[in-house]
Amino acid sequence: MKPPTAAQRRIIEAADPETGRLSGTQAQLTALVRARLAFRHPRPPHAYFLSPAGHRVRDEAARQPAQAPPPPEPAADPGVFTARTGTETSVTGSEGAARAREVRGAWEGLLELRRMTNKDGARDRPCAWERTHLVQAAALALEAAGLPPARPGREGYEVTETPQPEAVAVREPSPEGLRACAEALERAGWQTGEHAAQRGGGRYLLASPRRT
Repeated sequence: MKPPTAAQRRIIEAADPETGRLSGTQAQLTALVRARLAFRHPRPPHAYFLSPAGHRVRDEAARQPAQAPPPPEPAADPGVFTARTGTETSVTGSEGAARAREVRGAWEGLLELRRMTNKDGARDRPCAWERTHLVQAAALALEAAGLPPARPGREGYEVTETPQPEAVAVREPSPEGLRACAEALERAGWQTGEHAAQRGGGRYLLASPRRT
């Protein structure tokens, strides 16, 4: 396999940090597919995502020490998808039907990543990427299930890190909402357990990606 060109590396490094979704011209994306660094999702809108080889190229670039001071960061692209964890202090980006389409596309891309990277091609079990992006992966599973994240002035789920390896905490103020979160995560291939909060009362979930 030929090493990627400088232009291809820039596209790979700019891929969505959560889903690996790529942006570029049709010719650039097609060239990445030919180089086996990307794949085209079979379902509309037929977005392009990093392949396992593309992820390795990006990871190698991230591990390399910087050779010069980095340039100023560009303004955040409002079109880049980010799973909502419910801990945001403000909400940006699309809403309504447009947001639903973005969530659906990100979830389908994650299922395809599972198929390509799990040794048995399983789509019902979390993959290695999810185990290294626990909060984002759990939040995406909840949002893809149609559950509302918390936001200023509105109750909903919150996903946060925990000191435990491969576990996130999921909080939802209502018992019904917490059960709905548990069911959605379990359908998405996670295992959950309900616990009593030590402070402030209430209950929360500990959720971990299932391995088998």
